[in-house]
Amino acid sequence: MNKKIIKLNCNNYKKYFYYIKYPVFEEDLCKLEMKCLFGKTPSEKYLFSDFYISASRSPFIKEMISVVYEEDSLEQIIDNIIKDKLAYNEFKVCYLRTEYSDIDYEERLRSLSQIGFVITGEPEIHNPKVILGVTRICGKWIFGMYEKNDYKWHIHDNKPYSYSNSLSVRVARALVNIAVKNNLECKLIDPCCGVGTVILEALSMGIDVVGCEINKSIAENAKKNLEFYGYENVVTNGDMNEIEEKYDTAIIDLPYGLFTPTTIEEQTSLIRSARRISTRLVIVTFEEMDDCIIDAGFKIVDKSYVCKGKFKRYINICE
Repeated sequence: MNKKIIKLNCNNYKKYFYYIKYPVFEEDLCKLEMKCLFGKTPSEKYLFSDFYISASRSPFIKEMISVVYEEDSLEQIIDNIIKDKLAYNEFKVCYLRTEYSDIDYEERLRSLSQIGFVITGEPEIHNPKVILGVTRICGKWIFGMYEKNDYKWHIHDNKPYSYSNSLSVRVARALVNIAVKNNLECKLIDPCCGVGTVILEALSMGIDVVGCEINKSIAENAKKNLEFYGYENVVTNGDMNEIEEKYDTAIIDLPYGLFTPTTIEEQTSLIRSARRISTRLVIVTFEEMDDCIIDAGFKIVDKSYVCKGKFKRYINICE
């Protein structure tokens, strides 16, 4: 058994524990993303789900455990391991530490030692093929397959072309998850894609995405960013008002005139075009534009915001 096989079989488990982390200024965004991914808004920095989502998909999921056992005591966990004769070669057991943990360092070490002792097979601390996790949360001990966010998507922080007003990679990734929810087969468009920040995150998740950018030089920079990371070009230089194809969902970081001059009339036209070409829209604006969104024929089903420096960006989910 190796990590790849484990990941492919994660849906065989009945319960999953997710530990989430976020900076204060992204708390609302995180909760909105969790609601879209899991169908519920966490009241704490963790949640349980009955279905699997990769820990590396969200910028806010730090670690997770695909739950094998959930018991009142560590001794019951150990008894279950012995009874079921759990066996793994080249395994490692780690403790998933949270801010809700009520056990000290010595007890954490003891839990790892006792669990490792009763598992059949050879442990491998430095290069394990199987990583098991244990934690104590809300008075319950949880044991199962451990997965950590690999944060590989952070390589997009170093794309060759970027602008100071661009969405951060973290925000872009969250917006993609908010837009597609758990339908990774949907058709997504970013019709004002800029240098392709959203496009890169969607492509890294294997989503069918295209981008459009009216500014020719910026569109060329977006294409160069995709090429830099080895992706085929999915960006065209053009006006989104002329797009005819239909999409399941769209993400628009509404232009506000920094690089390409715009007016409220042009912004409203973009929202109307989004209504025409997409069923669902996630729109980011620098001011409240509820009236324009509703006048375009959308219903605002949820909203959030995110701050970047002195700027506050408003996020609306529209259907």
